[in-house]
Amino acid sequence: MSDDGTHIVCPHCGGVNRIAAGRDAGEGKCGKCHNPLFTGQPVNVDAAAFDRHVLRNDIPVVVDFWADWCGPCHAMAPAYARAAAEIEPRLRFLKLDTEAEPAVSARFGIRSIPTLIVFRNGRAVAQQAGAMGDQQLRSWLQQSLGG
Repeated sequence: MSDDGTHIVCPHCGGVNRIAAGRDAGEGKCGKCHNPLFTGQPVNVDAAAFDRHVLRNDIPVVVDFWADWCGPCHAMAPAYARAAAEIEPRLRFLKLDTEAEPAVSARFGIRSIPTLIVFRNGRAVAQQAGAMGDQQLRSWLQQSLGG
């Protein structure tokens, strides 16, 4: 967070918005496209949107690296969606299709999917490979973010 508020990337248009200190980010709307800044759902991203969210959000960003052909990815998707619905706006939840964006996967050494990575201030702070259920996912996120 910065002294002038929290910067949040819009999941719809990619615009960077400033939420004033003390304001509820969950109620925020984009100043550019006027859509809600949080939808309670993971955001599907391409490489450019991934970089923008990871580098410009002041809140931590968790990314699910997945592929459509991956059974465990599909099995974990409901737990990931429930976590997004319950935890936003404290975290931004993204989904990146490794088949569509192999360069991003290679950049982070993704060797198996699903793989989750938590980013804070543009840096990977935690990584976990393998599908997780609701409780395991929440525990891992809590541990990864320090409480």
